[in-house]
Amino acid sequence: MSLETQRLILRPRQDSDAEDLYKYASSPEVWPAAWWPIHTSVENSLEIIHNVLSKPETYAIIPKDNDNHPVGSVGLMIGNNSNIWVQENEAEVWYWIGVPYQGKWLVTEAVHEILRHGFEDLNLKKIWCGYYEWNNKSKRVQEKCGFKYQYSNENTKCSMLNEIRTEIISCITKQERLDSK
Repeated sequence: MSLETQRLILRPRQDSDAEDLYKYASSPEVWPAAWWPIHTSVENSLEIIHNVLSKPETYAIIPKDNDNHPVGSVGLMIGNNSNIWVQENEAEVWYWIGVPYQGKWLVTEAVHEILRHGFEDLNLKKIWCGYYEWNNKSKRVQEKCGFKYQYSNENTKCSMLNEIRTEIISCITKQERLDSK
């Protein structure tokens, strides 16, 4: 299933996306904000597509004017699939985008569509999101999408990077989303 906005197509990842994924996910400017180490090869990116980015409700972010080339990802981790504790009728949204596409409101547009999809199509009641305390870009995306601060997790172990970070958790309910329209 694909989702569409004015400027974006959100579709499941394909093996043919590996080169584009590597192009953006190998940047040392992307990985500090994400939870993974930088990608080391196209083969590594293909492995990530198979093991992580092919999960249900995971989408490639493709600008309509970009000839079907993905520039980032967005997804929902529903219930037990979440990295934070959420109920079965709730989800955690996550996202990232390549450096050349940051600051163009593409992630905000993708997250708005994921929220619409989660609340309207999947009938979720609440959607959660997190960011690391120094990641002001991610914080702004969440603010623009209506998320509200809930709590902070200090000394969160980021095991893939062997780092300790402070994570800020926010959420939006289905009713809050409806009230904001």
